[in-house]
Amino acid sequence: MTNQPIKQPNSKMCFICGVENPVGLHLHIYETEPGVVEATYTAPEHFQGYPGVLHGGIVAAILDELGGRVHMGSDPLNPRFMFTGKLDIRYRKNVPIGKPLKIIGKAGKIRGKLAESWAGIYDLETNELLAEANVMLINVPEGHFDYSILPELGWKIYPD
Repeated sequence: MTNQPIKQPNSKMCFICGVENPVGLHLHIYETEPGVVEATYTAPEHFQGYPGVLHGGIVAAILDELGGRVHMGSDPLNPRFMFTGKLDIRYRKNVPIGKPLKIIGKAGKIRGKLAESWAGIYDLETNELLAEANVMLINVPEGHFDYSILPELGWKIYPD
């Protein structure tokens, strides 16, 4: 018996996961096992850099998000929000637009308010690793963010 993936919350306006962001990516992220999150995505033309290639800044944003989401958890009422302290990216091959991608985040070491993770973008059809990042994260300081406004931000699990 395999565990069912647990869908993580989305927000209204986040560039990566915002369900109402008109220029966002609208990613739906799932915890597939403890310490692992996954998403699939097919990038549209308007996010290209060179013809047929996803812009490197969008690649970085996706890797950053999945690297952070792996430590967030799936409880919409008690997320672990973190800032990125360091994002070390390796662009292995061009990430294509118009082709299905698989994005994976994996948890690394946790040391108090700091956490490490790894994220990768794969060609879904060939399973070839196209880009990867090591991420160092820092807890959002207490009092920096008002968790009581999460419902206003649309922070919840939306149906597929």
